[in-house]
Amino acid sequence: MRGRHKIFLGMAAGVGKTVRALGEIRDLRANGVDAIIGLLETHNRKDTVAAAQDLPMFPRLELPYKGTTLTELDVAGILERRPEWVMVDELAHSNAPTSKHPKRYLDVEELLEHGLNVISTLNIQHLESLNDEVARLTSVRVRERLPDKVVLEADEVVIVDISPEELRERLEAGKIYAPEKIEQSLSSFFTSENLAVLRELALRRTADVVEEELFSEALGHGVKERIVVAVRAERHDARLIRRGARVVQRLKGDLLVVHVKNRSYQPKEFEILGELEGLAREFAASWTVLDGTDTASSLVAFLQAEHATQVILGESHRPRWKEIVSGSVVLEILRRSSGIDVYIIADD
Repeated sequence: MRGRHKIFLGMAAGVGKTVRALGEIRDLRANGVDAIIGLLETHNRKDTVAAAQDLPMFPRLELPYKGTTLTELDVAGILERRPEWVMVDELAHSNAPTSKHPKRYLDVEELLEHGLNVISTLNIQHLESLNDEVARLTSVRVRERLPDKVVLEADEVVIVDISPEELRERLEAGKIYAPEKIEQSLSSFFTSENLAVLRELALRRTADVVEEELFSEALGHGVKERIVVAVRAERHDARLIRRGARVVQRLKGDLLVVHVKNRSYQPKEFEILGELEGLAREFAASWTVLDGTDTASSLVAFLQAEHATQVILGESHRPRWKEIVSGSVVLEILRRSSGIDVYIIADD
């Protein structure tokens, strides 16, 4: 039987997710439950170190890499030890190159599949579907990301919330980063404006999870929304897939990503399509490549065949004179897709 997964979710580093998770381990042990720390990132924070005092911590797995030694979660060792609950900090972490899994959330998935219960921590900006929105609102592009399904499939998500002012006070007091990093952090990622945005995203995401559960129960076996995202061989069209994923998560529908190949491609374009397909798979979307010289006609036929209810398109990059001469794909789809909601997403 699959284990249970409880995630402590916050808006940024320093809100207290790890301390709350450690408190949960301590409470479980006080009630006679075999609960241990599988992996803890203290970042030398005194509150975190104090919260972990006297709690059993499983040794990290040592991995040689380029003349040094890196340490990661020892999945095999924990599976052999088989505690009832295990805490794994910083779910979005990228593992050492020589690890079995490239990301820590995949380590956790293996533990869950083997029946172990896991408590983990995560910051909201690491969700894949929010990457573009976080970058737009905070001017920070987050590199370490994980699929939204990790949160959606969790058995429990607990929001750890404090005000932006209190978090900045913690930072100024040296409770989050070393002294040499405080001023830079206060003026960059930890501005009051950025923290307010991230806090809203965290609260909204948790509310969405609850709303999705209630909506699913109320809907029963009703008709599902089918959202189609049409992408070009352009890297920034990843934002269209992320937008579609957020819509699907809200409506509990199906996500279909489609590309129309209407000419010969350069190797770089095939590489980009591979990246877009990988992102689509992360969101459990279908991926279809159509061959057709008439992009609009191919897309309209696909929408009709798949009984699409919504389609998401990127803003056209073509000069106005070219659209007048040879027609606009967007306008053709708007004209010929009766009964389907069409969303045109502007470029950043």
